[in-house]
Amino acid sequence: MISTYFFLFWFSLAIVAYTYVGYGFLIFILSKFWGKNTIPAIPTENELPEITLLIAAYNEEKYIIQKIENSLKLDYPADKLRLWIVADGSTDKTVELCKAYPAVTVFHSPERKGKIHAVNRIIPEIKTDIIIFSDANTDLNHDALKNIVRHFSNSEVGGVAGEKRIVSLDQDNASGAGEGLYWKYESALKTMDSKFTTAVGAAGELFAVRTKLYINPHTDTIIEDFVTSMKIVAAGYRFVYEPGAYALETASASINDEWKRKVRISAGGIQAVIRLPELLNIFKYGWISWQYVSHRAMRWTLAPLALVMVFVTNMVLIPYSTFYLLAFIGQCAFYLIALLGHLMRNNKIGIKGFFVPYYFSMMNASVFAGAARLLRKKQSVVWEKSARAEK
Repeated sequence: MISTYFFLFWFSLAIVAYTYVGYGFLIFILSKFWGKNTIPAIPTENELPEITLLIAAYNEEKYIIQKIENSLKLDYPADKLRLWIVADGSTDKTVELCKAYPAVTVFHSPERKGKIHAVNRIIPEIKTDIIIFSDANTDLNHDALKNIVRHFSNSEVGGVAGEKRIVSLDQDNASGAGEGLYWKYESALKTMDSKFTTAVGAAGELFAVRTKLYINPHTDTIIEDFVTSMKIVAAGYRFVYEPGAYALETASASINDEWKRKVRISAGGIQAVIRLPELLNIFKYGWISWQYVSHRAMRWTLAPLALVMVFVTNMVLIPYSTFYLLAFIGQCAFYLIALLGHLMRNNKIGIKGFFVPYYFSMMNASVFAGAARLLRKKQSVVWEKSARAEK
């Protein structure tokens, strides 16, 4: 019987170590020695394609003027940029504010059915070959659009994922510190994924696709940006990660807002794993299947379960070796720091690494909460936005 605990401990520990450390090391080696390092030149003014910048905005009167001003100042020919905003269900001044700008085409239906329903409704109206999606509460860097479209000169590229950046403050609470560090880690992985074969997913803050490849996700899809990008990968195209095109936003205003966001993403991640079974076919997709499982699927399935299993089996194994005693003490110390992070979650602290154990624990706990919401069918595609911190 005790041999079972030994096996479960080491097997679970291997899963955790591989998911959060081992995969990063392996993809670093593979991308460094076998990666694609060529970056296409930015097309000349005459060669730049017409594009549609599509922004979904629900009750965004607080941000929409800043978003429009930022979009119109981007380095791209005005006659080749279509700025479209779909504001279905909005009951504030979002639509009114959009209509004040002649360069903006605004779409509005009074019924609120969620972001993906609104976007799917507008896609057939788009005539440009490229669609760039962006969130209403983000600012794009000046060269973002040109840095994105240059990759479409390669016919193998079906989409481009921009980088999500969190505004870094001198002192951050648990949400700001944790989210900022997490996205730096994610950006590093995505860069290496993209160099080796393809980026594994895109963040809705900024990504682009060939219009002809866009497949309307089912209207109950929770994280439509990830599913949309992976469907294009499954169709045989690459998704390129472009850190030179980034969307800048502040962190969640509080850890409660970040928890709500993480639970939704976890529920959507589990749903995506269920709905993308084709990507598990390693005989068809090869390295891409390995990347998809290692970078995404394991985080939303095995890794959180393995963390619990490591702790439980470690307790049983304490009498059998000093190693297991020290391992258990180490785990307890880690979760004690996480508990302190929870107690101080709303305090702003200069040492941002202090919140890493708490954010890591919260992120994995959100997978269980997300799974519960998905099983109970409580995670609606229509959801209340998480508040963002003020600069």
